[in-house]
Amino acid sequence: MLLGSIELRDHDVTCAISDNQMNIKDKVDFPLNTPNETLSNVIKYFKNVTEVKAIGISSFGPLELRNYAPNYGYITDSSRPNWSNINLLGTLKKHLKVPMSFTTDVNSTAYGEYIFSVLQNNPVMSLVYMTISKGVGAGIVNAGELVGYKGSPEIGHIYPKRHPKDQVFKGTCPYQGDCLEGLVSESAFQARFNKSYKEISMFNPIWDIVAYYIAQSAIQSTLLIRPQKIIIGGDIINKIEIQKIKEQFQKLFNGYLSVGDNNNLNNYITTPSNSSTKLSIIGNTALAKKIYYSDANIYAK
Repeated sequence: MLLGSIELRDHDVTCAISDNQMNIKDKVDFPLNTPNETLSNVIKYFKNVTEVKAIGISSFGPLELRNYAPNYGYITDSSRPNWSNINLLGTLKKHLKVPMSFTTDVNSTAYGEYIFSVLQNNPVMSLVYMTISKGVGAGIVNAGELVGYKGSPEIGHIYPKRHPKDQVFKGTCPYQGDCLEGLVSESAFQARFNKSYKEISMFNPIWDIVAYYIAQSAIQSTLLIRPQKIIIGGDIINKIEIQKIKEQFQKLFNGYLSVGDNNNLNNYITTPSNSSTKLSIIGNTALAKKIYYSDANIYAK
């Protein structure tokens, strides 16, 4: 059985086909242009592969994920030009006529981490996946199921305690100012230094301050979810920064609870197992497989 994946990102769309065991058989990228042009390319790609039985879709948001809402399946009030109020799921269903799952981009990546762990015979049944780049997003899998009925958890908009040496910066979030996203995202670096985070030396004290804030989000996730693992990815995260986050977590948490499996912090806070693109494909195709075999699905055999 072949399964499909569609992921819409900031600048492009990835379409992929996998087999029943999530092995990727084909993949193609299209630029994110106007909705008509972009979705026409997606539809044409899948119409040439008639064996696909179900498709998993993930996208940037905001999305309407409540299946009882009149605009379920829509990209709603997007900041991307021309992409507001787009009936993404309905348009694809109309032309491709197979069962489809629908979720946020970070949810599909988080679910991909969960499925990848299962395929490796080392299942992580509860995890928090955070991505930190232009914004701060999070997907949570608990007991093998995604958390969040209306959308992905908004960890990026928690309020961390301000670092003693970072009391003046107002943050860049247009809604909350100094929420987590407003303090650690790419735009925050740009506002602080008038240049990209890529140009900031890892010896700069700002990286310790950023780690301080991210560690607090990991602590809050630990206390609320009690996951087996916290995975932190995104463009600004590298091996040096992830180590700084672990150090800050250990200092701030002060051993209050046992974390992860066997209280091993190195295995508890980690970077992603694969690229976000590959994880999203795995997650989307697994969700497609799940909906294909659901009790309500008339296509199930």
